[in-house]
Amino acid sequence: LKSNPSNNEEKEAQTQLMKSDELQRLHSQALSAYQQEDYEAAISLLDEILAVCVWDAELRELRAECYIKEGEPSKAISDLKAAAKLKNDNTEAFYKISRIYYQLGDHELSLSEVRECLKLDQDHKQCFSLYKQVKKLNKQIESAEEFIREGRYEDAISKYESVMKTEPEVPIYSTRAKERICHCLSKNQQPTEAIKLCTEVLQLEPTNVNALKDRAEAYLLEDMYEE
Repeated sequence: LKSNPSNNEEKEAQTQLMKSDELQRLHSQALSAYQQEDYEAAISLLDEILAVCVWDAELRELRAECYIKEGEPSKAISDLKAAAKLKNDNTEAFYKISRIYYQLGDHELSLSEVRECLKLDQDHKQCFSLYKQVKKLNKQIESAEEFIREGRYEDAISKYESVMKTEPEVPIYSTRAKERICHCLSKNQQPTEAIKLCTEVLQLEPTNVNALKDRAEAYLLEDMYEE
C-alpha cells in the first residue's frame, strides 16, 4: 500500500488480509481439533488451509499425523513425502515414511526410505536402529526366497522361522512367513503340515490366493479331491 496507495491496491490488500486472518483462524481450529483427538475434523480444516498454503511442510506433517491416527497410511506417506522435499534435511519425515512402510509389510521400501534418512544424518539414532532391524529382516526374506527358487525347501522353512523371530511384533510378517512355509511344505511333499499351516493363514486372510493354491496342492497329495 505504501508503494502504491490507490483504491484498487487497498481493496486487494484488505482481501488478502481477510484471507490471511481466515487461514490463521482455521489453523487454530485445526490444532485444537488435533489436540482433542478429533482427527477427521483436523484433516478437513487442514485440507482447506493446504489448498492455499500448498508449500507448508509443517501443515503437511500435521495432516500426515492425523492420517496415521485415522488408519490411512498411504495418504500419510504422500504428505510426508511432500514434507521431505519441502524442508531441508527432513530426517523425521523419512523416518516416519520408513516406519509406515515397515508396519505395512513393505520391507524393501522401508529400507530405501530409512537409507535416505541416514544419508542426511548417519548418526540419527532412531533411523539407525530401524535400519538395522529392516536390513536384517530384508536379508532373511531374500535368502529364504532364494532357497525356494533353488528348491531347498527345508532351508527356506528354517529361514522363514527366523523371520518370525526377528519381527514378532508386526503380524503381517508372521502371516507372510507362514504362507511361504506352507508353500514349501506343499512342494516338499509334507501335505499334513502344509494343510494345517495354510489353514492358519486362511483364518486370518480368507481370500489369500497363494495359501488357497498351496492348500489345494496339499489336498491333492492326500487324495482329498473334494477339498
